[in-house]
Amino acid sequence: MTPTLVRQHTPHAGAAPHVDLRARARDWSEIQERMLVPLYEAVYERLDLGDGTRMLGLECGSGLALLMAAARGATVTGVDSRSPELLALARRRLLSRTPGAPGTPEIPPGRPEIPEGPRPHGARGTGTRGGTARIVQGSPGDAMDPSAPAFTLVTAFEPIGCLAGDSDGLGALLDGAAPLAARGAAVVLAGWGPPERCATTSVLRVATRLADPLRSAGSWRPALRDDLEEVARRTRLRPDGSGRVACPFGYADARSAARGLLSTGLFDAAIAAAGQEQVDKELAEALHPYRRPDGTVWMPNVFRYLIARIP
Repeated sequence: MTPTLVRQHTPHAGAAPHVDLRARARDWSEIQERMLVPLYEAVYERLDLGDGTRMLGLECGSGLALLMAAARGATVTGVDSRSPELLALARRRLLSRTPGAPGTPEIPPGRPEIPEGPRPHGARGTGTRGGTARIVQGSPGDAMDPSAPAFTLVTAFEPIGCLAGDSDGLGALLDGAAPLAARGAAVVLAGWGPPERCATTSVLRVATRLADPLRSAGSWRPALRDDLEEVARRTRLRPDGSGRVACPFGYADARSAARGLLSTGLFDAAIAAAGQEQVDKELAEALHPYRRPDGTVWMPNVFRYLIARIP
């Protein structure tokens, strides 16, 4: 969110705020990650994902998109270099499931299943029962398995368009992933929709305003219309269709909304500049217009996706 939805980013100047990374990972996986489920479902339906699909998920985080793909029968590999805490949750999720079961994973609203237990040990890539899923900590190249067929689908579901320079990082990931994919394989890129159609835009602006004078490459910025197409052009991918998906951000209450949004890491620079108390105060004020009479928070948003092909 994404993100939303950029996770675990830290400010480029000033003292980094103290963050309980395990708590943040739980807030992300239990509250914020599920906001993009409509995007995942729309892409999987359009591509007819299922048995025979070999999917590589870039910046997979705590693995909800992988879990949904595995439930449709796909063989999935997730790779992420940023947060061991999120990857530990992804491993537990995938290891707790019997892969290949039809349908969408059963996820209690607002609280996806995250089994407790020790983090798995062993190889960097961890397989699930049946060998249909792996979680890899590192770069896309670390996901290479010479004994396995090439990937037929590469996904980059973390939406770009909310941080200045985030498309550059996505381009580097795609350059690393392209050699692992088959010719003609689908590559899915995701991004924020037009700011006027994303209610969360007004809330994210709080992060940039409070971060001054630390405003830098880590600052929020509004999405541009051709962000995804520009990334595809720079990475020599061939566009092959696009779409828009409504992904409202819905929270049980204002406290849950704040926890979810803070878990994205987008407010870290603001916390370093203005302090946690000030950020909490202004974030609560920014969320107030979206509170409904029953106390829930509802922010309509639209996200874009682009399907491209490996030449």
